[in-house]
Amino acid sequence: MKIGLLGYGKMGQLIERYAIKRGHEVAWAIGSSSREDITSVDLKNADIAIDFSKPDAALDNISLCFEHDLPIVVGTTGWYDHLEEVKATCVDANQSMLYGSNFSIGVNVFFHVNKLLAKAISPYKQYDTQVEEIHHIHKLDAPSGTAITIAEGILDAYTDKDNWVNRLEGSGEEIIPAKNELLIESLRLEEVPGTHTVLYSSEVDQIEFKHTAHSRDGFALGAVVAAEWLVGRKGFYQVTEMFDFNK
Repeated sequence: MKIGLLGYGKMGQLIERYAIKRGHEVAWAIGSSSREDITSVDLKNADIAIDFSKPDAALDNISLCFEHDLPIVVGTTGWYDHLEEVKATCVDANQSMLYGSNFSIGVNVFFHVNKLLAKAISPYKQYDTQVEEIHHIHKLDAPSGTAITIAEGILDAYTDKDNWVNRLEGSGEEIIPAKNELLIESLRLEEVPGTHTVLYSSEVDQIEFKHTAHSRDGFALGAVVAAEWLVGRKGFYQVTEMFDFNK
């Protein structure tokens, strides 16, 4: 399989390493996010593209891949306000796209168990819940896409909460969640790949459900596996559709 990389920072270079390790070829890699630089290469030289660029470049990259009939895996987050629009374009144009906030196998197991835990605890109103996420200082979006996916999994199980709010430490903005809101607390520290914790607290005890990434390797490997899964398929997919936890 020939892979094109949109975004060639730390993640892009790591994805290249895992792609080659799994017997694939990197047809081209574009570090710049400008449309001019992307169109300067022959996108058709690749069988699929993997995007780990920037939030403000992802929509343009997706559009270019659709125009060139090139399947795309999108690991960039921060553009999900346009999700339904992108989905409609993908389906109407008979294109292929898979997106996800996190491609790590461990995190996707975490997503699944998170929903089960939220469903189990939701009847017990003495527990207050919140999500905490820690990432490196270079991360451009807050909260993380992974934290949003976790929050949405919790909200699906709760009848008295219907929205999440974010508090970014150090931003100077005071966020106090309303009763119907789930708080996502974000912290940015030097070179932390990603730590996500769900807290359920009552007067008598606290439950902590936590995932800690030791490196970005799990994300990179998962992105290559996602590309392998998407090739040959048409349609719009979320990364969770790669996993079947109901067997």
